[in-house]
Amino acid sequence: MWESLLLYLICGAIAGLAAGLFGIGGGIVIVPFLAWLLPGQGFPDSLVMLSAVATSLATIVVTSISSVSAHHRQGAVSWPTVWRLAPGLVLGSILGPLVARHLPVPVFKSLFGLFLWWVAARTLGQSRRGAPMHPTAGVAFAAFGTLIGLSSAVLGIGGGTLSVPYLLRNGYPMTEAVAVAGACGFPIAIVGTATYLLLGWSQATMPVPSIGYVFLPAFVGIVAASVPAAAVGARLAHRLPTQRLKQAFALILIGVGARLLWQGGMPLGSALWQTLRPLIIE
Repeated sequence: MWESLLLYLICGAIAGLAAGLFGIGGGIVIVPFLAWLLPGQGFPDSLVMLSAVATSLATIVVTSISSVSAHHRQGAVSWPTVWRLAPGLVLGSILGPLVARHLPVPVFKSLFGLFLWWVAARTLGQSRRGAPMHPTAGVAFAAFGTLIGLSSAVLGIGGGTLSVPYLLRNGYPMTEAVAVAGACGFPIAIVGTATYLLLGWSQATMPVPSIGYVFLPAFVGIVAASVPAAAVGARLAHRLPTQRLKQAFALILIGVGARLLWQGGMPLGSALWQTLRPLIIE
């Protein structure tokens, strides 16, 4: 399995660059990449998406530490907001893998394809902001945290793509919303990963070397490349035309999402994939 380490390094580099350039979590790159690569590593189809998501979350455990530390040093993290969200995040991150394990593979792929389309639409559009005042309803925060934790653990993402728009609409400044989302990514990743490890601990059909549903060669390669690549991406963001790059990246997400929807059996995704397929290298 380790001969594919170069491909995992490439995946990590792309994910890190995307995170640094666009502020988009690496999971939206890592999960579809692994969904394409893992079948060639001896994975049965029923385990491909589970392992892709679990491995993605495991990489976020590592990468989120540096992100949270950087935001904390800048004093940008609203820790009271994080603590209010934390119980829901933990609950959702436990429920997410339990839901994911029972999802039919076509549904799993279709959900992720639709998620990529939503991210692409947000990337091409503009985020809306609400009034400059923070929400105070604890029940609403707990429910929101549970939804974010569950969705993130099913999709293999850190949750920032979902939580930042919510915080912006409730009046949080962009820097604070991003910092809170980054801090929330750590409990999502660590609890979600631990749950996937436990659920897959006795899974005899997982190729080795694996721990639970986490595929170790992919984890090592992605982490090794994504951390330095994210730093490079952050520097390039100040030099390159990021708006143009965002538009190109969004179009790629639409194409990848169409492929997953096509694999999941959704007619709309099939039609769009047939249109975009000649323009995208498989």
